[in-house]
Formats: sequence, C-alpha cells, structure tokens
Amino acid sequence: MALTILTNLAALNTKRHLEESSETYAQSAERIATGKRINKSSDDAAGLSIATSIEGQVRSIQQARRNSQDALSLMQVAEGGMNDMSNLLIRLRELSIQASSDTVGDSERKIINFETVQIKQEMDRLSESTHYFDTPLLNGKGKNFVFQIGPDNNENNRLEYDASKLDLSTSNLGLSDVDLTDIDSARNSLESIDNAVKTLAEPRAQLGALQSRLHSISSSLSVYEENMSAAKSRIIDADIATETANAVKSQVLQKAGVAILAQANMQPSLALKLIGD
Repeated sequence: MALTILTNLAALNTKRHLEESSETYAQSAERIATGKRINKSSDDAAGLSIATSIEGQVRSIQQARRNSQDALSLMQVAEGGMNDMSNLLIRLRELSIQASSDTVGDSERKIINFETVQIKQEMDRLSESTHYFDTPLLNGKGKNFVFQIGPDNNENNRLEYDASKLDLSTSNLGLSDVDLTDIDSARNSLESIDNAVKTLAEPRAQLGALQSRLHSISSSLSVYEENMSAAKSRIIDADIATETANAVKSQVLQKAGVAILAQANMQPSLALKLIGD
C-alpha cells in the first residue's frame, strides 16, 4: 500500500470495520437487554410482521379460553341449582313413600305434608333465584347464550346454551298437585314425582355433556396457545447464548480496531517525516 498524506486508506478501512463492530455490539446488547431478536422493523421486517400476526392470534386464543371458562362457570351455577332441586325431589319421593304406608297416621301425614309444601316452595325459589349475574337460568325467562370459544369468526368457534326454555318451576315439573295429606294422594303423587325426576334429569345430563365439552375446549385452546407461542418465540426471541458470544466477539474486534486505527493514523506523519528527512 502506498504511503500517502492526503488520504489515509488504512485508517478509513479500519474506521469502517470499527463502526461495524460497534453496531454489531450495540445490536447484541439490545437483544440481550430486551430478550428479543427483533426490536424494530429494520431488524427483520417479514419476521416482525409474522410475529405480530401470531401475537394477535395468541391473544385471541387466550380470550377464547377465558370465554370458555366463563361459560363453564355459568353452567356450574345452573348445575348447582339443578343439583339442589334433585336432592329435594329425592326427599319428596322419600316422604311420599312414607305417607303411602298405613303405619303413618293422619297427624303424622300433616307434618309430612308441611315439609312437602316447604320443599315445593324451595324448588320454586331455586328456579327463580338461580341467576348468572342478572340473567335467570332455571325459570324459563333466561336467554340463548352464545359463547365465543375460538379465535375465528365461524360456527365452529361458537357454542350455544339455551336457557330460555328451561323452566324448572314446580308447576312445569308437574308437582303442583302433589299432596301427602292422605294415603291415596301420597300414592298417586309417586308418579308425578318420578316424572319430575325424569324431566329434571334430561337438561341436567345435557348440561353435564356441555361442561365436559368446555373442559375439552379449554384444554385444546391451552395446547393451541402453547404451540402458537412457541412459533412466535422462534421468530422473535433472542438466543441469549448466541448474542452473548456475538457481543464478546464485537468487543474484541472493537479493541483491536482502536489499536489498529491508532497505528493507521500514524502513517501520514511517517510520510511527512520521510519528506522532512
């Protein structure tokens, strides 16, 4: 290389490499600090676009899973009311069997019938008071609930539960005429109670099936979220080991560049010294 005064090519070349090392170090330091490989669009425009799209999908999946859990909570409220009513029906049938026997006198039947009245009133209370927030669930005045249980806008991502036709009042269950004040009425009441048990069992079984499905949906969404998050991580997350190695390498190159630049800057003075000599 020629020894010149006006243009120090060695210094310019060394300066360029030193700037590159500094930029590489700054980029690695930023990635280590943020944990992200892509911190701005210039790092990887296509990768950032894909990662942003995946992030939107992940957030949607998370909300869909919360929706499914909220739907499960609603159904558990309805299930709780039905469970209490089922227990009351079992007790009502037990009283009916007791009142159907001649071992029980009229005065005892009056006491039994008093409990029967209380049971029916409690069942009606449960029917009216079982709500999810302000929406009734068991008195036929509810609504057709539609739950968004997936991240997309189609029928496969929605689940319906119709509480608008579910009326579990004693009148709708056929228990209005249940009376245990005499032996004949007690015996005739058995059929009405059994029919009420069957009427209650059907929506309860359907509710149980929906709850099982929601458990499965929530589990599937968790797996889906995990896989999408892994895909996003592969695109946007920094490999800390690699970035640390790059940072150390850049620091070494910077130190070497500074030393070489100092020597390169001495070349013009050497040329002048040659002229002076």
